[in-house]
Amino acid sequence: MYYNHRFFVVSFEYHVTLFKIHSHFTVLVVWHALCIIQDSSIHLNAQHRRKGIIMALVEIPAIEEGQSIVNTAPETKQFEDYKARPGDKALITMHTVPFEGSVGLINQLTATRLCRKGYDVSLILYGPAVLMASATRGFPTVGAEGFPGNMSYNKQLKTLMKEGCKIYVCRFAMAALYGMREADLIPGVQPIHPLDVLDITIENQRAGALMLSTWTV
Repeated sequence: MYYNHRFFVVSFEYHVTLFKIHSHFTVLVVWHALCIIQDSSIHLNAQHRRKGIIMALVEIPAIEEGQSIVNTAPETKQFEDYKARPGDKALITMHTVPFEGSVGLINQLTATRLCRKGYDVSLILYGPAVLMASATRGFPTVGAEGFPGNMSYNKQLKTLMKEGCKIYVCRFAMAALYGMREADLIPGVQPIHPLDVLDITIENQRAGALMLSTWTV
């Protein structure tokens, strides 16, 4: 096959030149457009100043403590306040990082509400969520509030267990990820084999349980 090296070089250089011209032209167009916008803005402001026009200032009363900014009336609830039927189960699984967001506490509060609606509730903590069940949290001493809300997880888990919720934590996450001993768990929290995380989910699915799963990193 005949290959014209000279033609290839000339053709390549030609396209490179066209690309450079196109790039320079694009830059000039953008720069020119920005100049027009800036000049228009300066000209408009000058016109406003000459005519005594002042930009409008909208003032509204500040919201005070105790006032509502949304309708909180009980009659605005649109759905029935459902209660559990006999034998109804609920499973909540959490794979989330404590204190890195509101997910953990919101799920605990949801589990608490399900308990109070009469559901047989199970809560699984796996991955970083096992840290929620640490009984050794606190500063300067264990159990002390290092900051407001520091012990919220511990307190809510204890409330859940007091109201009948079963709480399970994954042994794999405890040992492999955090070097957390079973003795470090809040009393009443049950450590489980890592393979049980899936099987307890299957068991609840077959029982027709309400299931909520949260997975964050």
